[in-house]
Amino acid sequence: MTMRTNYLLFLVVLLGLFPVGNTQASDSVSKNVVLYSPYTKISVSPGESINYSVDLINNSSEICNENISLNGLPSNWKYDIKSGGWNIKQLAVLPNDKKNFNLTVNVPLKVNRGSYNFLVSAGEAKLPLTIIVSQQGTYQSEFTTTQPNMQGNSKSNFTFNTTLKNQTADQQLYALMADAPRGWNVIFKPNYKQATSAQIEANASQNITVEITPAANTEAGTYKIPVRAVTKSTSAELTLEVAVTGTFQMELTTPKGLLSSDITAGDTKRIDLEIVNTGSSMLKDIQLTSRKPSDWEVSFEPSKIDMLKAGDTANVTAILKASSKALPGDYVVTVDAKTPEINANAQFRIAVKTPLIWGWMGVFIIVVAIGVVYYLFRKYGRR
Repeated sequence: MTMRTNYLLFLVVLLGLFPVGNTQASDSVSKNVVLYSPYTKISVSPGESINYSVDLINNSSEICNENISLNGLPSNWKYDIKSGGWNIKQLAVLPNDKKNFNLTVNVPLKVNRGSYNFLVSAGEAKLPLTIIVSQQGTYQSEFTTTQPNMQGNSKSNFTFNTTLKNQTADQQLYALMADAPRGWNVIFKPNYKQATSAQIEANASQNITVEITPAANTEAGTYKIPVRAVTKSTSAELTLEVAVTGTFQMELTTPKGLLSSDITAGDTKRIDLEIVNTGSSMLKDIQLTSRKPSDWEVSFEPSKIDMLKAGDTANVTAILKASSKALPGDYVVTVDAKTPEINANAQFRIAVKTPLIWGWMGVFIIVVAIGVVYYLFRKYGRR
């Protein structure tokens, strides 16, 4: 029992002497060089850049010259390590001093959502860092606007303020295009200057004004205008909506545009008319009336037009009957086309001629007068 006790005491003393000294030495070695950064876990979105400020602390009594490296990042992530404006691979620190360097990590646009762990190393010192990507990344372009629809008549200019974002890792030259109805005009103004293309840096955006002018006779309705920004590797599309309220316009004329004619007193004359809907809205219940001289008669075939679409023409015949007592000269007949929304009129200058019989009677009277004078000369000339 005595020998066993002595043996145990020897082991206790042996174990008690050396481990304590080894532990202190190990801790001392591990704490000679330390890496420190206050932000070790950061949450960001795809495409962002993270700037770490890292201190290399030398707790020893000798100068340390440590290799700086980074491990654990995915291969498609880019980073750089700088100090004093230089890209560095190694950093020297005086005894009981510290030096700062900056680590910049660029999160790619095309990246999966999740946590990414990596290590910054300076010799034996390690600094574990974590980047949390908060959403799924994409490699694409984005065309957006805060006001995608506007309302006005066909004579309005519709101006949309849009933003084109280049969410890729490269500079892009976008061709700007629009699919508008025939006769419409679409103008793009990147940074308020008219152009057909826009150049945008990687992960940047640009304001683009889109001006849309409808065709002159555009019918009332809602029109969707897709606009696109296209490159060889990416594209973006935005649909703009224009609500045209329509305009009411009407023109009354003749097929040849002639607003004059002639008629014999007491006779009837047929005049062809055209009613043109020059607005952008449908016209309904067009009534035809006239303002005429006394004892004249005016009628229309047809006397009413139920419906006339924008841009269409209706043919109407006006039947005029001049008064039999009308004296030769010019008369004015006004024709009116009326709807609840708009009126149109045309003034016709009608030249009235005497009937042919009166002309022959005048000739007869002249001939008779000449005959009488001749007879008188023959009979009483010698006297």
